[in-house]
Amino acid sequence: MTGSDSLTRYAAEFIDELSAQGVTDAVISPGSRSTPFAILLAEHPSVHTHLQIDERSAGFYALGMAKRLKRPVALLCTSGTAAANYFPAIIEAHYSSVPLVVLTADRPHELRDTGAPQAIDQIDLYGKYAKWFVDAAIPEDQPEMHRYARTLASRAAGHASAIPKGPVHLNFPFREPLLPNLKLPHLWGSEGRKTKHSVKAQIVPMAAEADMKRLARLISTVKKGLIVCGELSDPESRKAVAMLAASSGFPVLADPLSNMRAGKHDKEMIIEHFTSILSREELRTVLEPEMVIRLGSMPVSKPLFLMLKNSPEIYQVVADQNGKWRDPALTAAEIYSVSEADFCRQLTDQIEGNSTNEYAALWKKANDIFREHLPSIQEGGDLFEGKIFVELSGLMPEDSQLFVGNSMPIRDADSYFKVTEKNITLYANRGANGIDGVVSSSLGAAAASQSPTVLVIGDLSMYHDLNGLLAAKLNRVSMTIVLLNNDGGGIFSFLPQSSDETHFETLFGTPIGLDYEKAAQLYEADFIRVKSWSEFRSSFKEFINKKGLHIIEVPTNRHTRVKIHRDLLQSVSQEIMKDIKNV
Repeated sequence: MTGSDSLTRYAAEFIDELSAQGVTDAVISPGSRSTPFAILLAEHPSVHTHLQIDERSAGFYALGMAKRLKRPVALLCTSGTAAANYFPAIIEAHYSSVPLVVLTADRPHELRDTGAPQAIDQIDLYGKYAKWFVDAAIPEDQPEMHRYARTLASRAAGHASAIPKGPVHLNFPFREPLLPNLKLPHLWGSEGRKTKHSVKAQIVPMAAEADMKRLARLISTVKKGLIVCGELSDPESRKAVAMLAASSGFPVLADPLSNMRAGKHDKEMIIEHFTSILSREELRTVLEPEMVIRLGSMPVSKPLFLMLKNSPEIYQVVADQNGKWRDPALTAAEIYSVSEADFCRQLTDQIEGNSTNEYAALWKKANDIFREHLPSIQEGGDLFEGKIFVELSGLMPEDSQLFVGNSMPIRDADSYFKVTEKNITLYANRGANGIDGVVSSSLGAAAASQSPTVLVIGDLSMYHDLNGLLAAKLNRVSMTIVLLNNDGGGIFSFLPQSSDETHFETLFGTPIGLDYEKAAQLYEADFIRVKSWSEFRSSFKEFINKKGLHIIEVPTNRHTRVKIHRDLLQSVSQEIMKDIKNV
C-alpha cells in the first residue's frame, strides 16, 4: 500500500467514525495540509460540508450551527496561523458550552521547530479553552492504527458532548503526499467499524429528594419569591418552569434567551419587562424578593444582577446543568449542577397545591402597565432602537429564530421583546459576550435549521464580521439582517465615560461612517435603508420568507436614544407606582 493509501485509510476511518458518532456537519476552510480530511469529509455520504474561507468566521459559523443543532460540529483548517484564527470562537464555545470538534492539520514532527513554512507550535494551542487535546499519531497502514483513528473520533465526539459541552481539539500531523485515494475499496464502513468503546455523554445527575423536600418546605414559608430564568438550552424547560411557577406562586423573570417568552406553554406567570421595572429604585425597593430560584446562567439584566449582588440576604438557589460555577454576584446559597427541567419537575412534585399571593399580583400589575405602553413607543421622530424588538415580537413568523447581537441589541431584546404565542427561538453569543463573529454565528444557526432566521446587530458588530457574509453566498444560506446603524458604539452612551466630551467620540463613540449598502452589493444581498416604522414593517414582510441574504438598515441616533429610553422608564415607573399601591 502506498503512502497515500495509508493516509487515506487512516483519515477515512476517523471521519467514518466521527459520522457514526452523530457528527453530520463540518465547516471547512481551504488549505494544503488539511487536504486529506477536506476531501474525505466532502466525499462522505453522511457528512454535510460547509465552506468558509476565513477561519475566524468559520469558527463562529460552526459555533452557530452547533448551538442550533445541540450536537458537535467538526471544524477543519490547515496548519499555521489558520488554527490561531479559531481562538475567539473556541473561547465563546468554552464559556457557552457549545460542542465543537476542532481538527487542525499540522506539519509532521520532523518539520516542527525547523523553520519550515506554515509551521507553528500547535500543541495545546487553545489551552484550557479546549476540553480535551490530542496530538494525533502519524498515519500508518496497520489494523491497530485504524482502530486508533476510530477510537480518537469516538472519544472526541463523546468529550465534546459530555456536560458541560464544549470544544475539543485534535491536531493531525500529515506527511506528503496529501491527496487521498478515493478509489480504495471499502472506504466507508470497513471492517474496522467494530468500535466498542464509544464515549457517551454523561447523564446529568438528579437533585437529592431530601433537598427537594427541604426546598419545598422553605418555599411554603416565603411570601416574596421569584423564579429567575437565564439562558436555557433545553426546550423541555419551558413547560417545567411554568408548572413550578404555578405550584409555588413565584413569578418568572424571563431573560429573552430563556425562550420562556415565546411558545405555546403557559405564560401566566411570565414577567418579561423586569429589567425596566427594576431600573427604578422605588420599584426595586417594593418588589425585592426574599427568595430567588435561578435557573441556567445569570440573565443579561444589570438591574437584576445588582439587586442580587447588593442584597445578599436574598436566599438564592441555583440550578444550572452547565456544570460550571456561574455565580458572578457571589451570593448563591445553594447551587445544583442538575438539569433545570428535572429540577423544576422534582420541586413541583414536592409542593402541595397551587399558591397565589399579593407579591405575584404586584409583579403582574407592573408588567402589564409596561406592556400597555409598548405599542405606542416613539412612532415619530428618530427611530428608537428598542422599538425593533417590540415590532419583531409581532412580525416574526411561526417556527422562526432570532439571533441577537451583543452590546445594545441584547439589552434592548431584554427590555422590549414581548411575550408571544408564536414559537420563536432566540440565540446570542453570551459566553464571552463579544461583538466579534456574530454575523457568522447567526448564519451557522440559519444553515442548521432552514427556518426563517433574523439577525439583529449593531453597526460596529457588523463591521467586525463583514467577511462572515460570504458564508451566505458560498453555502446558499437565507437570512434577514436588521442592521441598527447609529454610527458608533451606542452602549457607551449609557456609561459614565459619556460625560467626557473631550475624548468620548474618539475613544468610545467611534463613528466609522460606513455605507453598508456597498457591502450588501459585494455579497449580493438585498438592501434597503428604511426611514419609518411602516417602511420597516413592509420591508421585513417582503424579505422574511424570501430566499437569499437581505439587509434592512435602520438608521438611529445614539445621541437621543438614552433620553428616549430614560423618559419612557420614568413615565411608566410613575404610573406603576401609582397603580400598585391599589393592588
